[in-house]
Amino acid sequence: MIDLHSHILPGIDDGAQIVSDSIELAKAAVEEGIQTLFATPHHMNGAYENTKETILKKVDQLKQTLYEHNIPLEILPGQEVRIYGNLVEDYEAGNILTLNDEGIYLLVELPSGHVPRYTEKLLFDIQLQGIAPIIVHPERNQELIERPELLLKFVEKGALSQVTAASIAGMFGKKIKKFSLDLIEANLTHFIASDAHNLRGRSFKMTDAFDVVKKEFGNDLVYLFKENAQLLTDGKVVYREAPQPVKRKKILGIF
Repeated sequence: MIDLHSHILPGIDDGAQIVSDSIELAKAAVEEGIQTLFATPHHMNGAYENTKETILKKVDQLKQTLYEHNIPLEILPGQEVRIYGNLVEDYEAGNILTLNDEGIYLLVELPSGHVPRYTEKLLFDIQLQGIAPIIVHPERNQELIERPELLLKFVEKGALSQVTAASIAGMFGKKIKKFSLDLIEANLTHFIASDAHNLRGRSFKMTDAFDVVKKEFGNDLVYLFKENAQLLTDGKVVYREAPQPVKRKKILGIF
């Protein structure tokens, strides 16, 4: 299994704080069945700035640590970038790190409460660089929950999205679980990843998530999500089904 989104690098954001935290996360990932884990620390989210150069150095250090501890987990570099106006300029300046530093896919994060008005243009400008933006955890964005047609528009215009495994597993509550499944049903998300931060409240939950997907949608969709993670890691084009509007179920005349 491949996990595209984690905060395993020690001491640079709100994930692992010290090297022993990283080691414990790595062991838990292997137990979960994960063979390849992308280390994707926060960047420009108002609290943390982790440039490409910093992350690549930290990834090399963690690889060496896991080798010394005989932990069979491949670590690949990435970055979770909060969208901001100068993102493309910073990419051109060498500060933005695409997944596996291949210049093909980039994890982008929206603020939790809203969708900035410039989002559509920025996603377009990222694509002009030849990069496919992957909107992370859209199921936890309050405005997208209220207005999923915005995500539909972004996906129709070339963006991808990644839902959090813990959301599907119900760790963020019933509302977010339902919306996550709604996004899957509407072909509005293309990857499932952990966004793991620690082993207390923000662990991997990948197996639990795929169990839910299998129960709700069948094994073919589990295969598609896992295959997309492999295709991304190989630098290839991922599968996209035609996106659809999220179905709003009406109960007693009230949405």
